[in-house]
Amino acid sequence: MRHLSRVLPLFFVMCGMESQAQTISGNVASHDYVDLGLPSGTKWATYNVGATTPTQFGDRFAWGETQPKEEYSWDTYKWCKYKEQDMDNNPTDFTKYVLDKYRGKLDKKERLDAADDAATSNWGSAWRMPTKEEGDELLAGCTWEWTDNFNGTGVAGRIGTSKSNSNTIFLPAAGALLKEIFDDESREIKSGYWTSSIIDDMLAAYIFFDDEDFYSLRFIGCSVRAVLK
Repeated sequence: MRHLSRVLPLFFVMCGMESQAQTISGNVASHDYVDLGLPSGTKWATYNVGATTPTQFGDRFAWGETQPKEEYSWDTYKWCKYKEQDMDNNPTDFTKYVLDKYRGKLDKKERLDAADDAATSNWGSAWRMPTKEEGDELLAGCTWEWTDNFNGTGVAGRIGTSKSNSNTIFLPAAGALLKEIFDDESREIKSGYWTSSIIDDMLAAYIFFDDEDFYSLRFIGCSVRAVLK
């Protein structure tokens, strides 16, 4: 698992900033959203898929799966049979979202279909997972600060304040779930949020607070924050 040190970085910077309230700009299909004045016009949900408030973690999903589950590993991943491995014990038999002919039958899909989008499947057709570009826009369009205690709830995470209209969004540090297929050890790590964009057959992009691009192994269970189409 040589990618792991880059794939699952921790929220190391804890600034101790004063927490703020989450802005609500409107409601679509029974879910609240915030308008952060982003150039693309993308509106972001105010809480995670599987949650009902900004401080709830919600569900974790493997990339391209629409329901949470007990175990997150290549063995249980929907889009990989995991019968054959390469020299690094990585799978070579993906069944969908295949960009490399050595990893499975090519379909060259670089973005999730609606049927495989956890936001669309759980919240309806008005909602979807953000693309990598929309995740980058969110990070660039807000000023971010860490809080250990959002609004006195005891929940840690990042508060984003829009640079254009001062509206705010809160992203709790919900953690990522994985079960190492080598040592059978379950772990929970503070992490980012899935996008709908694939990086390569093994990896998909997720939103994380750093200057670099980050990605995660597709089988790992991460949070989803939906956007409006």
